[in-house]
Amino acid sequence: MARRRHKSSSYRHAGPTRGRHAAYIGTLHVARPGSATVEMPEGTFLVARGGLREGMDGDEATVVLVRRGPGEPQAVVQGVLRRACERFVGTFEVAGPLGAVVPLDERIRRDFFVLPDDKSPERLSVAEGDVVEARILTYPSRHEAGVVTIERRIGRPEGLDLPIEKIIASNGLAVHFGEPALEQAGTISVDVEGALAAQPRRRDLRGLLCVTVDPVTARDFDDAVSCEPLSGGGWRLGVHIADVSHYVRPGTPIDLEARARTCSAYLVDRVIAMLPEQLCNDACSLVPGQDRLSMSVLCDIDAGGEVLCSEACCSAIRSKARLSYDEVDGMLDGAASDDLPCVEGVDPAAVAGMLRELDALASARRKVRRRRGSVDFETVEAKVDLGEGGAPVGVSVRRRTRATSLVEEAMLVANEAVAGMLAGREDTLPAAFRVHERPAPDSMGSALLALRGLGALAPGEAERLRVADPFAIQDAIERAHGTPAEVPVNSLLLRAQKRAVYLPRNDGHYALGAPAYCHFTSPIRRYPDITVHRALKVLIGMGADAGMDAKTRKRELAALPQLCRTCSVRERAADAAARESQQVKMAELYASHVGESFSGVVVGVERYGLFVRLDETCAEGLLPTRALGDEWFAHDEGTMCLTGESTGRTWGLGQRVAVTVAGCKPEKGQIDFTLARGARPGRATRKDER
Repeated sequence: MARRRHKSSSYRHAGPTRGRHAAYIGTLHVARPGSATVEMPEGTFLVARGGLREGMDGDEATVVLVRRGPGEPQAVVQGVLRRACERFVGTFEVAGPLGAVVPLDERIRRDFFVLPDDKSPERLSVAEGDVVEARILTYPSRHEAGVVTIERRIGRPEGLDLPIEKIIASNGLAVHFGEPALEQAGTISVDVEGALAAQPRRRDLRGLLCVTVDPVTARDFDDAVSCEPLSGGGWRLGVHIADVSHYVRPGTPIDLEARARTCSAYLVDRVIAMLPEQLCNDACSLVPGQDRLSMSVLCDIDAGGEVLCSEACCSAIRSKARLSYDEVDGMLDGAASDDLPCVEGVDPAAVAGMLRELDALASARRKVRRRRGSVDFETVEAKVDLGEGGAPVGVSVRRRTRATSLVEEAMLVANEAVAGMLAGREDTLPAAFRVHERPAPDSMGSALLALRGLGALAPGEAERLRVADPFAIQDAIERAHGTPAEVPVNSLLLRAQKRAVYLPRNDGHYALGAPAYCHFTSPIRRYPDITVHRALKVLIGMGADAGMDAKTRKRELAALPQLCRTCSVRERAADAAARESQQVKMAELYASHVGESFSGVVVGVERYGLFVRLDETCAEGLLPTRALGDEWFAHDEGTMCLTGESTGRTWGLGQRVAVTVAGCKPEKGQIDFTLARGARPGRATRKDER
């Protein structure tokens, strides 16, 4: 759900002038037909009636600000600089010699035609009334309709989950693989013995005790872990990753498909994979008891958690158990080790012992990261559970546990170790680094007032937070733990961070406190990891196994900057699709609970209402100002609170509230609340309290 934010009435010139109006650059957000805003550094402003012109939701546009009566100025679009929507889902209609596609998204109130010489409807056997995905060839203007071609026939509207289909199209996710990629996938087979015989440098680690630990619903297993105590104290940690680059060579059909997708998208009801199923669920899935090719990173770590040395190698492994987080947590909490599902001939007690070593290693590593300034945000992951026909039946909420932590710490060690091996070699090895920059002072400053209002600032801490001292950020997070302020404090500080991106050079990772960092551990679902595997193979003398001869390396180096930009953009699209699909099903779930009351906490404050997150499911909905009382509410953007003009009562971040579900719009992923009967009003202002 969009949150509108308005900053001030003093506007910074941000572009060329048009007539006597200064022009600004911003991003358009269309809420519904006739209601749009533009977000820019100077603030967020309503778009004037008729002022959207040829602009569409998400477009980057130049606007001018005009006054049409009292109140704040409003925006009028002057031109579109960058289009956000390339595809949409709609209903195919016949309009004489033309075809037409009517968008299902009500925010796209435009006419789009399929020209008579476009044979895509016939080629795809599209009938009138079918739901299709259309690609825009010519965007509509104020005077002319747009032109589209049909990319795929989705089906008849009956029985389709249209909101999810809209999300897939609007985020540009490719559903089907091309025939060349599928044909190549059909030729792939696993030949571990052959690889070991042909590659003397590939190590046979099949006798090593290693396991996979994943969510219970996981279908592909691309990482395994091993851990052995060292005689002098400490551990030898092994992180073993599916050797995707052995099968996916640069320039092959599968590689081109993966490079275009850049990552897998995990929607509420499906996975839109980066690689064909033959690779994801078979050749590159580390299933228990089966021999698989892998890339292994072996690290010696002392008892204090410091990494002493690391090495990487191509390998072959055989996973001894496919474990879930719940099973590992149960064992660590005292459940019998006999319950661990191991392959035949493997002693569950030995697996349990290894997991306890990993747990101890993870604890030591957390202390190391804390000392060097790593920031651990306390987040939860809520996933809607689906039943027959995709109907929502409940919500699973996963918080960080000892099991998730031991896997996470192992992966962090491996990623850092590999990045350290590749750093400084950017001119010769084409690898994508994962870079996270320090937050800007302006972003941290914006969060300070709200943090002060929450009581989350310690004496003398404000300036440290303003300059993004990671120790101060971690202190604030830990101080809020277990209090009503926990969720908003984490949210405020997380939103103040810059987004991590992929770059062709190493610039370190601020939040992890890591001098070098890359993604090595998920090549099944992230293309940057494949670039890292290929570069690592070149480094250890196995470049031929990844198809990385000198000519290919030169070509990949030249293409890497744009590839990194594409990976960063597509990652955001996949994340948005996953989030939006969860919101759709969450709203669908709560549509059956209209009239029921729940407890929650205020996590966002805007002029038009409060965003409330429910305790049990983490569902988020809007409690509009009209539901707070029959008075005018002043919005303080700095402290993020609403104050009633008549009563002086305030509503702010971290406040506990009981709400009743008033209505839901599943197609938009929106839940609307009203105050529960008997709910306490907002708290008194500080003046009243004194």
